[in-house]
Amino acid sequence: MTPDEFFVGKPLPYALFTRVAQMVDALGPASLRTTKSQIAFRRRRAFAWVWMPDRYLRRPAAPLVLSLALPWRDGSPRWKQVGEPAPGRFMHHLELYDLAELDDEVHTWLHQAWEAAG
Repeated sequence: MTPDEFFVGKPLPYALFTRVAQMVDALGPASLRTTKSQIAFRRRRAFAWVWMPDRYLRRPAAPLVLSLALPWRDGSPRWKQVGEPAPGRFMHHLELYDLAELDDEVHTWLHQAWEAAG
């Protein structure tokens, strides 16, 4: 599956994904893996994922969620949820509604996740 196929009929999530992909490209080399449920950005291991909650939830949800793996728990109130699925690996979930939310702070988090995955 390609990102174009993943986002068929979903222009806002696709625009948000495109901006995230541009931000990742600016960091350096990373590969992309698209499955039916999500798109992952990888270096030595995956560090960022985008997915559409409306595929799983019946209630209205954000158009896109950006999930980042960091080796620490970031305390920003912007995160929808932070969990620790494995010791020292914290998954941070950021709901995205608008391109303006993909700001310098998100770029910094992406860079930190990219570095940690290298």
